[in-house]
Amino acid sequence: MFQTLKEWFWLERFWLPPTIKWSDLEDHNGLVFVKPSHLYMTIPCAFGLIIIRHFFEKFIASPLAKTIGIKEEVRKITPNTVLENFFKHSTRKPSQTDIYGLAKKCNLTERQVERWFRSRRNQDRPCRMKKFQEACWRFTFYLTITIAGIAFLYDKPWVYDLWEVWNGYPRQPLLPSQYWYYILEMSFYWSLLFSLGSDIKRKDFLAHVIHHLAAVSLMSFSWCANYVRSGTLVMIVHDVADIWLESAKMFSYAGWKQTCNTLFFIFSIVFFISRLIIFPFWILYCTLILPLHYLEPFFSYIFLNVQLLILQGLSLYWGYFILKMLKRSIFTKNIQDVRSDSENEREEEEEEEEATEGKETDCVKNGLGASRHLIPNGQHGH
Repeated sequence: MFQTLKEWFWLERFWLPPTIKWSDLEDHNGLVFVKPSHLYMTIPCAFGLIIIRHFFEKFIASPLAKTIGIKEEVRKITPNTVLENFFKHSTRKPSQTDIYGLAKKCNLTERQVERWFRSRRNQDRPCRMKKFQEACWRFTFYLTITIAGIAFLYDKPWVYDLWEVWNGYPRQPLLPSQYWYYILEMSFYWSLLFSLGSDIKRKDFLAHVIHHLAAVSLMSFSWCANYVRSGTLVMIVHDVADIWLESAKMFSYAGWKQTCNTLFFIFSIVFFISRLIIFPFWILYCTLILPLHYLEPFFSYIFLNVQLLILQGLSLYWGYFILKMLKRSIFTKNIQDVRSDSENEREEEEEEEEATEGKETDCVKNGLGASRHLIPNGQHGH
């Protein structure tokens, strides 16, 4: 039964154009072609990247963050056993009735109970140090893999492969540089999927999950069907913009607003050129339109382009948020990543208001008056 299922899954009419057979992709005369078994290597490599990331964040990202002014944030709250048990075992956001009952039980005011729960939730929020570490790791990987990809593959006829293979021309053998480029890229996205539970949860969490799964699926499929050069081009086009985004986030967490804004504008330009111009009008055109001139659509053609269209849809989704950020920066002179962090902005605003109220009260008690210019603004990384 397993053998029958395996034979059905690898039917040539599913994966290959009519003029290509699996026998054409067998190793011969010293030439090595891609094999699905090569992809097993991506899983141990993914765990290897997670280990490397741990040491990178500890010994490189953390000292770098402290060097540019990011400090560990210690959020302390008054211990309360009753409220802590309710927070852990009932709900993080109690109703007004619950607050009233807890206030009576703890001999506190309702306002004090509300503040305790807000502070307790804020205590679990990721600090700027953790955000910087994650952004620094992604920036380092994207920069390294992009440079390596360009160095290894710049002289390879990527685009020619995109339409040539559909017309029945022989496939090209696998190069060592292509092998490692693919393995590292896939391993990185596997590592991002494996670490989603421990990483900072973003507002577009679901979009990130879909993106990572689509990326792994697309890379796996293009590898098995030997569309390697096409896949490398797709990966470079997507990685080149992420370098600028992660660097902008790093400087945003450090409070270097002018540098952050400059990098974000560069990212926006690169993003729209690479993902909304080059990708649809160059790559998608070669995979979706040109093949129709040579043969009837088949499963491999449909499956490949559906995944590419999903990536294009996600790019349009994120492009909308980028335009919102650009609009905000034009009118407020400040850029916030409206698509990234999942912290409750209302809670942050209320926390700042409470801090302001406390400082104003202290000023009044000391006879200084409630002068707002004496109150330093809170600085939050987004």
